[in-house]
Amino acid sequence: MKGLRQAIAFLTVLPTSPPDASPELAVARAYFPLVGLILGGVLVGVDLLLRPVLSPLLCGAVLVVTMVVLTRALHIEGFMDACDGLLGGYTRERRLEIMRDSRVGAFAVIGVVCLLMVKWTAIVGLPSPVRLPVLALFPCLSRWAMLMALDAFPYARSQGMGTSFLKGRKRVQVVFGFVTAIVASVLLAGGAGVLLLALTIVVAWGVGRWMSGLLGGLTGDTYGAINEVCEVAILLAVIILEAAMPATFGWPLLWGRW
Repeated sequence: MKGLRQAIAFLTVLPTSPPDASPELAVARAYFPLVGLILGGVLVGVDLLLRPVLSPLLCGAVLVVTMVVLTRALHIEGFMDACDGLLGGYTRERRLEIMRDSRVGAFAVIGVVCLLMVKWTAIVGLPSPVRLPVLALFPCLSRWAMLMALDAFPYARSQGMGTSFLKGRKRVQVVFGFVTAIVASVLLAGGAGVLLLALTIVVAWGVGRWMSGLLGGLTGDTYGAINEVCEVAILLAVIILEAAMPATFGWPLLWGRW
């Protein structure tokens, strides 16, 4: 299970063997959705522990911070760099140059404030009957989105961390990740889970296509941005679905209605 250990080491701060730039990183991408489930499980545990003693607003803030800490702000940083590059440059070369720059620009600050504000509000607003299954599921689906983007779009640079996930890649890795995502979706959220998975695919493909059109491909930063955008899209979709059609979809088979 070296691929799983590599995926955990790359995507989280959880203790395991450190990642290395080897073909194993291509294998590791197959476990991205599974790592998302692990992160979701941590969120569920934190929520169960703190919800009885904290206000909903503070509990939601702690959950957002927990995800930032667990992922070393890896995807948040990518989202910020993508905001600066995609919105601040007018040519492919300039956009890539800005994204490589370690300095933080106005678009990054504005973008991350908006992102975290919407994510926090959406987590606070999750309906109680579906709250725990959604907390477990949405990190899994967003990391499936990254895996899909890795396979669907070319890499924009000749060098970079993202190239390590492309060397030795095989279609079976994508299939394994998809099976993980769809099984988790059905078990945790029934028919609604399948709909959320479909939404994730549409959002990831649409955002990835837009970014690829501007950059001539994707980069490590854009993978992180896709993850963050998909997380917010999933959370918002849950709130809309539960408000508009509360009895239409078969919410969680394993958890019951909380």
